[in-house]
Amino acid sequence: MFALVKGPGDELETVTTLGAGDLHVTGELVSALNCFLYDRDDHALGEVLDRVPKAVRMAVQQYLKDKCPPVMGAFTECGPVEVVREAVYFGKIDEELEEYLEGAYMIGLGIRMSNERQRDGGVGWVIRLLNDEVSVPASAEPRTWAIPEGAKLARTWTSKQRFSGAGPVRGALQVAADATDQDRWVRIHTLLHSRYDVDFEGSGTSESVVDVFDAPIPLKQRGE
Repeated sequence: MFALVKGPGDELETVTTLGAGDLHVTGELVSALNCFLYDRDDHALGEVLDRVPKAVRMAVQQYLKDKCPPVMGAFTECGPVEVVREAVYFGKIDEELEEYLEGAYMIGLGIRMSNERQRDGGVGWVIRLLNDEVSVPASAEPRTWAIPEGAKLARTWTSKQRFSGAGPVRGALQVAADATDQDRWVRIHTLLHSRYDVDFEGSGTSESVVDVFDAPIPLKQRGE
């Protein structure tokens, strides 16, 4: 099985080899791979890979890892993670919100948090918890939440920058609260920043990242 690599001169790259006894799944595997490249939904692909020999499954997974990294988007090229809890809303940054985030942070869940302007003029916070923190190589920018197209950053703060002795969560919340008081759009997320550029899983330190945009707090979308 080959992948067509688009370029000045189109090329074929070997993905894997199927034995005679597995040729019946060839069409399904090709279709699942094409769908994965289009929308990065690995559910259908996983179902097909569960039915092929281990060597085929490992070859496909290694090819995708080496040649088809996730596209820039919600979680950047460092890799996607799954939402384990749908959006939770808090009306303000207070002790309850801090305890909620501290608990998630302590057990290694990823955090995505942003502010929004309520219809009544107040400011609320939208929080989504993820099943893991994405690992980022040492030389990479400490970010796994892509900057929206057209958005202009005013500043980025990470928990490596001390904030009056506050921990990663409290420090991030203090920065977020100060920027919100200035009517700035704010997003917070967490990641695992590696000490290495290769084989970095499990070898890093957890960090909080706060992006403050040169834009007013966005209005809550109808129906959310």
